[in-house]
Amino acid sequence: MSNPIEIETLLEARWVIPVNPAETILNHHAIAINQGIITDILPITDAHNRFKPQQVVSLSNHALIPGLINTHTHAAMSLMRGLADDLPLMEWLNQHIWPTESKHVNAGFVYDGTLLACAEMIKGGITCFNDMYFFPEACAEASIKAGMRSSIGMIVIDFPTAYANDADDYLAKGLALRDQYNPHPLLSFCFAPHAPYTVSDRTFASILTYAEQIDVPIHIHLHETQEEINIGIESNGMRPIERLHQLGLLGPNLLAVHMVHLTDDEIKLIHQYDCSVAHCPSSNMKLASGFAPIASLLNQGINVSIGTDSAASNNRLDMFEEMRLTALMAKAVSGQADALPAHQALSMATLNGAKALGLDHITGSLSPGKAADITAIDFSDLNLSPCYDPVSHLVYAAGREHVSHVWVNGKILLNDKQLTALDTSELQNRAAYWHECIDAT
Repeated sequence: MSNPIEIETLLEARWVIPVNPAETILNHHAIAINQGIITDILPITDAHNRFKPQQVVSLSNHALIPGLINTHTHAAMSLMRGLADDLPLMEWLNQHIWPTESKHVNAGFVYDGTLLACAEMIKGGITCFNDMYFFPEACAEASIKAGMRSSIGMIVIDFPTAYANDADDYLAKGLALRDQYNPHPLLSFCFAPHAPYTVSDRTFASILTYAEQIDVPIHIHLHETQEEINIGIESNGMRPIERLHQLGLLGPNLLAVHMVHLTDDEIKLIHQYDCSVAHCPSSNMKLASGFAPIASLLNQGINVSIGTDSAASNNRLDMFEEMRLTALMAKAVSGQADALPAHQALSMATLNGAKALGLDHITGSLSPGKAADITAIDFSDLNLSPCYDPVSHLVYAAGREHVSHVWVNGKILLNDKQLTALDTSELQNRAAYWHECIDAT
């Protein structure tokens, strides 16, 4: 008999739910991790015969799932949580959010706000987030400090801010940032043009050229509200998605966020060009944007992921809440109780998100060769008993309060519900500082 293989960590759990293959639940299995990579997933008894781990983490009443992937955030806006609630989108932006940003947003604001968001997301089982905000270099630095995986948005908008003077300046700064960090084990990048109503045809043409050259996704708000569509028709004589189609932006690298107001032909167009969608149910409801036709998108085979949007429009960065709402709303909107079952909602919150960000070769499912981005959920809570189907519980019954452990690249970021890389007292102090600054204006 050969000698056991030395590895760093062996995670033992009641259930391992790899997401791929679909609908797979592995009972009493272990995950072997070495140098941040999953090396094997096998029954616990076999694991002890095959491996010699430096440490064993026994989670006898837990489920291990791929780390959740939040495909749409403005992380730094956690510092504006609850600032201007219960308002329509354009009034919320024009009269409250944008004026506050113009007065207060700088690199320090983004760094502190992103760290605050990272702490919330890690505690909620999120291991990767896709961001769109000003001063993306500060977001990158904060996510590295937190130990999270992140897709940093190279934001582009056609008006000046404290971050950049014009579209060319945004693009130059974003590309320089990518050059500075690429490659990095935790960072990836995407272009992040804000929306059709804030980006010109000329700027879109530049973004498309660069995106094709360096092969990165394009992350954009699209068809979020009926007002946005009306603006597009008045300004360009066509609906926004048709404008993007004519400009050549529709394709596998496009991640369209919200996609609430769609015709049947537009859904077919999205499928034809293999675009991905980021669905943000809480934000859509809170801003009264409407109900995205998620069941119709999925029936067409479109890759739909899930995002929280910002804490200013949600007000939680809670992917468990978003999974549950995604499944329930799909049923209600379609009138079909069997639309979007629990296992599909979990895939949308993990593997689909990785696909949308071009990271599915690294993360999004639990399989040998992928990064050890893993979330553990404790099922010992009375509210999760009895358990006939752990995936059903993950989507319909469990919450972020049940997350006990989180690993990214094999490094533990949450250990028995305690953050390991971030100082919660310091985060609270920085949040209080920015609250005082904003409240005084």
